[in-house]
Amino acid sequence: MAVAFSSADLTWTCRDKRRIRAWFEQVISSCGCELGEIEVIFCSDAFLLEVNQTALQHDYFTDIITFDYCSGDVISGDLFISIDRVRENAREYGVSFSTELRRVLIHGVLHLCGWTDGSAADKAAMRSEETRLLALFPA
Repeated sequence: MAVAFSSADLTWTCRDKRRIRAWFEQVISSCGCELGEIEVIFCSDAFLLEVNQTALQHDYFTDIITFDYCSGDVISGDLFISIDRVRENAREYGVSFSTELRRVLIHGVLHLCGWTDGSAADKAAMRSEETRLLALFPA
């Protein structure tokens, strides 16, 4: 159906919208599911911290919060992404901003497809799947 992009409290525009949409469709289809409605909301650290505190009662910075609105095999949800945190993570991990943003984006989609990262084993499996899926990003 649709992948939409917006900004909450900052002026930032995603340049790869068309390729991200195609990538999401490919990944979701490969999971045996159908794309519903996904909203990607770019924001600041401060904004996402407030969402984390209010919605999840967590008092820490994070790069993404995923709200799952899936129904059966139809994948839908909101992905709130902190551009500040993505920039910081890219510096910390020695990767480009684009690579780190794609990793965070696909991390959110994997959550919508049922992947979890609650344990060390789950985190390792999810990280491996993120790496595999990053290679599928359209050129």
